[in-house]
Amino acid sequence: MEHYAFPALLYRMKDIHRWSLMRNTQQESVALHSYYVAVWTHLLCTIGNVVYGKSLPVEQIASRALFHDATEVFVGDVAQPVKHSNPGILQHFRDIERAAAERMADMLPDGLQEVYRPLISPDKGSYDHYVKAADLLDAYLKCVSELSAGNQEFKVAKQQIEDQLKRLELEEVDYFLQQMAPAFEKTIDELSI
Repeated sequence: MEHYAFPALLYRMKDIHRWSLMRNTQQESVALHSYYVAVWTHLLCTIGNVVYGKSLPVEQIASRALFHDATEVFVGDVAQPVKHSNPGILQHFRDIERAAAERMADMLPDGLQEVYRPLISPDKGSYDHYVKAADLLDAYLKCVSELSAGNQEFKVAKQQIEDQLKRLELEEVDYFLQQMAPAFEKTIDELSI
């Protein structure tokens, strides 16, 4: 009987730490980040549908978000300033991600490869701007959390990510930032009132 390594690789996402260039008050794994990106994607798309009358395929987009960093089991979590330091490095990194995604998809039985290949592919899909927005939103919330814990290391990153979120010009993101994000700066006692 042949064994397929894809699920075992995904399980290792919990062992890959994010924000490696920053002092953290609380470590965050790629698995935890992927969970929250899927949650925020679901929420942003639901806001789009309920508040703004859109017809977004919420579950499809949230599934893509859940697997958006799966290739990091091979390539690690490379810090954004490194990836984006010049176009050549970014292109090489995308090529490495693409090769890792193909390798991972090949670690599934034939019938499942077609389902998971587009979920782990770094190539952009039609709704990936929602996944990107949720990815940035999760980074923003990490900064808020670190700053709330007194860690000023994340001050500049928070402002940079907030600027990136505004440049997306997504009304769902604006809604989240205005209506929901302020609660992330409150204590549990303040949230329970």
